[in-house]
Amino acid sequence: QVQLVESGGGSVQAGGSLRLSCTASGLTVTTNAMGWFRQAPGKEREGVAGIGRDSSTTYADSVQGRFTISKENAKNILYLQMNSLKPEDTAIYYCAAHPYAAAATLNRYVFTRWGQGTQVTVSS
Repeated sequence: QVQLVESGGGSVQAGGSLRLSCTASGLTVTTNAMGWFRQAPGKEREGVAGIGRDSSTTYADSVQGRFTISKENAKNILYLQMNSLKPEDTAIYYCAAHPYAAAATLNRYVFTRWGQGTQVTVSS
């Protein structure tokens, strides 16, 4: 059974940092393209960061230079390091897996496995 379980969310003041984790079971982060997405109230889910099977990475313009996606293959965990957080980063963050892509992508429609999400709240 495939499971993606996010953790590490919470409340932080603007300028602070959080590290999100996504623990995968039933699939391996090395053989899937992985991604982080977020959804704020009243808004569509948007791609934040992606990492391919080839370890290529891609980021949304809004987080470029502040967020870093990485994976720990031995533990089968995907991470999202978030620095210099802003109130507009407030959202539920989801990790997702796409088994057929080699390169990183932020196209949410191709991801077939999703976690349940973790809340990130950034106060000003």
